[in-house]
Amino acid sequence: MNVQESFNKFIKDSKRVLKVSRKPDAQEYKELAKVVSIGVLIVGVIGFVIVLLGALVGI
Repeated sequence: MNVQESFNKFIKDSKRVLKVSRKPDAQEYKELAKVVSIGVLIVGVIGFVIVLLGALVGI
């Protein structure tokens, strides 16, 4: 498969994905925002605890 065929396949697949995708409604968007916010918060807390432990241990 050459570059042109790969590019054409990518474009074809992209068009198919865009055709079946839809815009989320307000409720779905709010739920997604909550999940992402909780994930960011958890990662931030874990990072803070690691830095805090590192400072206490003296690394």
